[in-house]
Amino acid sequence: MTRRARRPASAIIAAAALVLVAAALPATTTAAAVEPDGFVMGGDLGMIHEVESLGGTFSRGGVVGDPIEIMSDAGMNLARLRLWVDPYTVTGEPYGGGTNDLATTIATAQRARAAGMDILLDFHLSDWWADPGTQTAPKAWRGLTYSQLVSTVRAYTEDVIDAMRAAGVLPDMVQMGNEIPGGILWDHGRVGNGVSDFTQLAGLLKAGIAGVDASLRAGEDIEIVLHLDHGGDNALYRWWFDAITAQGVPFDIIGLSYYPFWHGTMGDLAVNLNDISARYGKDVLIVETAYGWTLGDGDGLGNSFYTSEAATGGYPASVAGQTAFLRDLRDIVRAVPDGRGRGLIWWEPGWLPVPGANWGTEAGKIDNDDSGILSNPWDNQTLFDWSGAALPTLEVFGETPRPNLAVNGGFEQDGYTNTPSGWGVWSPGGAHANAVFTQDPAVVGALKLTFWKSTAYTASIYQTLGGLPSGLYRVSAWTLNSGGQSSAYLYAKNSGVPERQAALPVSPNDWKRVSLEVPVTNGTLEFGFYSEAAGGTWLNIDDVRVERIG
Repeated sequence: MTRRARRPASAIIAAAALVLVAAALPATTTAAAVEPDGFVMGGDLGMIHEVESLGGTFSRGGVVGDPIEIMSDAGMNLARLRLWVDPYTVTGEPYGGGTNDLATTIATAQRARAAGMDILLDFHLSDWWADPGTQTAPKAWRGLTYSQLVSTVRAYTEDVIDAMRAAGVLPDMVQMGNEIPGGILWDHGRVGNGVSDFTQLAGLLKAGIAGVDASLRAGEDIEIVLHLDHGGDNALYRWWFDAITAQGVPFDIIGLSYYPFWHGTMGDLAVNLNDISARYGKDVLIVETAYGWTLGDGDGLGNSFYTSEAATGGYPASVAGQTAFLRDLRDIVRAVPDGRGRGLIWWEPGWLPVPGANWGTEAGKIDNDDSGILSNPWDNQTLFDWSGAALPTLEVFGETPRPNLAVNGGFEQDGYTNTPSGWGVWSPGGAHANAVFTQDPAVVGALKLTFWKSTAYTASIYQTLGGLPSGLYRVSAWTLNSGGQSSAYLYAKNSGVPERQAALPVSPNDWKRVSLEVPVTNGTLEFGFYSEAAGGTWLNIDDVRVERIG
């Protein structure tokens, strides 16, 4: 077996200052100093064959074609495929939801590989859906003792990898379990809810990984992913991975589910990614994400994403909102220090609302004691409209990220300073007179910028760009804000149009993104942040971006 060399991670040191950047130690890495190698822009394709078999068709630019080829041509470079052990009743009726048995998984993998995609195999270690609330052992394994189950899991994973190699689709990555904060193969591998002993869970994970490793031949490499949900919950990830690493479970990548309407803010996610990649010396990969492109319901049977999810998620329920979400998420993952942000995977981009392409069948509902499954709850979070036409969001998968024109937008260049490189500072009376450290983490890299003073103050930090082509530009940043200011805003001016401003939201605990769009007609743009504040109030700023968008 060959394992890829892991890159050493530098420790993240969070600190703050006043209208300046601060750190307990000098920064050793800028937020984008190491560009991710082979950045993943993938899709979960478990429903594709079922949608097609029930009459779904796909197109891009008006040309009908194979959906996997369409997604690959648009830039999708990895297919995530779930695998269920035996997704049928004892009389052979399929459970639905893709009925992802080994034959189906291999067939889809062959199509994806032919289209040039890498493969991530997701072992659910169950006959059907496995998630934080459901980790049901396969029917054939339920009477086994713990030691028998360990042997069975090892043999099963080895057999699967052997079969995939024989079919020409050896996976590039393997997930051992799907969304497993509560463990796998209940009750033998259960943790949480009062169970703090990870010994049996670790034994089962090691067995599955050992089976994968046993199948590998000289020169072959499969990276191992361990996957939790709630991507913005740093406490969850520290609790779980501290225990797993203490048990010596070997793995390469931390996988996260991140849906912004369920799993915390984008700022929460960024903080977690930065922390866990450094804490455990591992790459991080968003293995599930999605966002709605409409509030409509393609099958009329209810959706997981509706008005409250859009309000919590923070992006409009529109194609433009979905596209903006994807770009912002991509940029956050790319900014993880030391190039440890491996990429993201969109969950079920092609789950069209064709009749019968449901979460499950009646047989699945009865056999697994599940309800509400005879529908498609995902049809407004796809990357295709209900007729199968590719949405503009799909084009982001092959898009070269727009260059950030802001200088030192992550405040990583100088360490602790009152004069961050690239920025002008204006503050009558010197707002930096009473600099203090705080322990708030940054969004990107190790550092951020803070306005603060014990007495009332006025302060601004700004840049002026020149030589810009005429066009539309977006200025954005992440902010934490205590409130208490009479005025606090992001501004852009001197671009040939009247000054534009965007108020900075009060949010002392969750990083919030703020942005504004401004035309540039004279080749120049001044942008910055302004605050008139009462004593003791503060404002944190990080990941400032200026991008030409049109």
